[in-house]
Amino acid sequence: MASTFGTLLRISTWGESHGGGVGVVIDGCPPRLPLSEADIQPDLDRRRPGQSDIVTPRKEEDTCTILSGVFRGVTLGTPISIMVRNADARPEAYREMETHFRPSHADYTYQAKYGVRNWEGGGRSSARETIGRVAAGAVAKKILRALYPEIEILAWVSTVHDIGSSVDAAVVTARDIEANAVRCPDPAAATLMIERIKQVRGEGDSVGGVIEAVVRGCPAGLGEPVFDRLEADLAKAMLSLPATKGFEIGSGFGGTRLRGSEHNDPYQMEDGKVRTTSNRSGGVQGGISNGEHVTFRIAFKPTATIAKNQDTVTVEGNVSTLAARGRHDPCVVPRAVPIVEAMTALVLCDHALRQRALDVLPR
Repeated sequence: MASTFGTLLRISTWGESHGGGVGVVIDGCPPRLPLSEADIQPDLDRRRPGQSDIVTPRKEEDTCTILSGVFRGVTLGTPISIMVRNADARPEAYREMETHFRPSHADYTYQAKYGVRNWEGGGRSSARETIGRVAAGAVAKKILRALYPEIEILAWVSTVHDIGSSVDAAVVTARDIEANAVRCPDPAAATLMIERIKQVRGEGDSVGGVIEAVVRGCPAGLGEPVFDRLEADLAKAMLSLPATKGFEIGSGFGGTRLRGSEHNDPYQMEDGKVRTTSNRSGGVQGGISNGEHVTFRIAFKPTATIAKNQDTVTVEGNVSTLAARGRHDPCVVPRAVPIVEAMTALVLCDHALRQRALDVLPR
């Protein structure tokens, strides 16, 4: 099914933006893992709307409830179901979208594919679907900490519109990232980003941006060539997120401007381990992690739903215009940071479990 992701750790998200609620079913979580709503809620709080004046004002507490798979504080090894109820749904604000397709939104393509669509806030194409991913990602993080305590997953906003930043992936901390509303650890750049987001919101417009991520302490050996290469699964995970338009790992497209002698990461021995003196590979070679930091970037387009008049057509095929109403993020990247971290954790956890299943014989 298209709403299911993963191989050994499988998740299936469900629910619509303005329906009764949203959630996820997690299958493949090992038994006896300590787990409660308190392990999940902090990441949902980072993703929820209404947390600052540069995101959508929709008021949702996004309080999660574990419905199954946990007994007396530990996982059972059976499917875990997690639900978040919608509290501040206002479907009437989207009435025009019943008959008008929003430019660059999924309205037309859902109609073309299914012949029917939930136009109340976008239904499944709404970023509210990512609540299930974030909840599942919190569980994946707990599994990873049990398997590889040294793993640390961090993501941050590196660019908003044409405003860049300077961040050292080797030393950036979660506290640095959470120090401001835009989640950019470069304070000077963050100030400019916040001003730009407020400016475009006041103009009824939107902007996009780039999120950068690092996995520190990733062990060598994760990844399943040839089709489930680690970077391939990371790319699929990231490009499955709403509003994403690009993914690059390590040197990315910039590496095409180098020669092999400039781009290769020389090997050395360090404390009895094989290490590299540079990391243009982004921590992955041949689809398998090499023990260095895994670094990658994701491009997010400007939010499609804006308050400016735009040319469009109706479901009957009539030429028209639309100035969308409703509550929307003028820039999606600040709230997408915990979602990127969650999807990274899901990919790494799935590959960690696959590696453990592979390593049953002594080497």
